[in-house]
Amino acid sequence: MAEREIRCYGDPVLRTRCTEVTVFDDRLRRMVQDLADTTVPEGRAAVAAPQIGMDKRIFAYHLDGRIGHVINPVIVETGGELRDIDEGCLSVPGLWFPTPRWEYAAVTGLNVEGEEIRVEGEEVFAQMLQHETQHLDGIVYIETLPAERRKQALKAIRRTDWFLAGR
Repeated sequence: MAEREIRCYGDPVLRTRCTEVTVFDDRLRRMVQDLADTTVPEGRAAVAAPQIGMDKRIFAYHLDGRIGHVINPVIVETGGELRDIDEGCLSVPGLWFPTPRWEYAAVTGLNVEGEEIRVEGEEVFAQMLQHETQHLDGIVYIETLPAERRKQALKAIRRTDWFLAGR
């Protein structure tokens, strides 16, 4: 089990809808553990499988004293107000942009044993659930921004050292 390198915006794995998990075995347990280990460093809240190069619908989180994972998550409920919340992403390091997010979100999915689970939260936790589930659909949050803000974000990304290094 190990902390894995984070893929940055521009990597094609981040733009691909992930494959559903159908086999619950030791290999899956190792994948989930790698995701969990990758959430541990300071400043990280959650990591989705494509961010570490895996084509599986899984994310792990370590946020607000809650630690866990969701396999094959589906957002089943959102609520409260849709409002702009400053958002960042490990795959877009060093940049933050106001992003429209619901104040409450709930996902259903499976745990590593294949048992059904429901994970829900408000504010930052709800933001994380929405953000990580979108990663599994091949959507990086930059792509959800209103047009003018997205244009500004892409311009800022093109000026970063990490983006230029990937070219």
